[in-house]
Amino acid sequence: MIVEVIGGIILSTLEISNLGNVMSTNFLRVFFLFSAALFSMESFAERSGGLSGKSTEENLIAESDTAADSLAIASDKIRTRLKISRPALGIIDIRPSPIEGFYEVLMEIGKVFYFSENGHHFFTGDLYEVKLDGLANVSEDGRTRERKEIIDALDESEMLVFSPPKELVKATVTIFTDIDCIYCRKLHNEIPELNRLGIAVRYLAFPRSGVNTASYNKYVSAWCSDTPKIAFTKAKMGESIPTKSCKNPIAKQLMLASRVGVNSTPALVFEDGSLQPGYAPAKALAAKLGIL
Repeated sequence: MIVEVIGGIILSTLEISNLGNVMSTNFLRVFFLFSAALFSMESFAERSGGLSGKSTEENLIAESDTAADSLAIASDKIRTRLKISRPALGIIDIRPSPIEGFYEVLMEIGKVFYFSENGHHFFTGDLYEVKLDGLANVSEDGRTRERKEIIDALDESEMLVFSPPKELVKATVTIFTDIDCIYCRKLHNEIPELNRLGIAVRYLAFPRSGVNTASYNKYVSAWCSDTPKIAFTKAKMGESIPTKSCKNPIAKQLMLASRVGVNSTPALVFEDGSLQPGYAPAKALAAKLGIL
């Protein structure tokens, strides 16, 4: 529309001024260059919503809908392809990744795969972002957020909790433990000092030998005891406890460990979702938590 108006004005000027052929040609050349520039500006305005009547908000909503559609289409392709190829590999969630054309796929085995949008290719491993002040482990940041959500959703009634009085708690550490693990026993000996420093300890089961093994059965017996924490502590110290059986969360917690990236004991999960494998003395833990 802008081009048509300007063109009409220039052509009318040419007719009135009765310029020669050379001048007419030069004028027309300028006109077409000017028209092309105006056309580009008009097209840009229409795409950005300036001449289309759409507000910025409406354009953002449209872009959001397009992104959601793309995610839904890619998710369907990835799930279908993987189900045909490796049906045993279960998917928990699919979401956009920082890499254009790839999606972050959280697997039931606790790993993250980065899939192409057609589901034909993937790679695994940690993804890093190169920042001006150094490298950032994008994958670990994602695992930490996911781990926090999972741990926060757990019910303390399914844990063995050793805690100071509620009003004295300054920090909480959730620990995946194995009754027969030497360093787990060493860490358990730190419980009185940890509690004195205001640190609550919540135990989740991770008998490394697996379901229906000696370590697993000891944990079940401690859980099913009339005094679970006392029986648990005795078993930790290598003492025999009565064999018992009841409904328990041990197998579920064993599977949960893999999902949050635990593959050894003790494994400490802090309140922000970060994971620290291995033993640490009470005062070192308190310092890490900002208590000392």
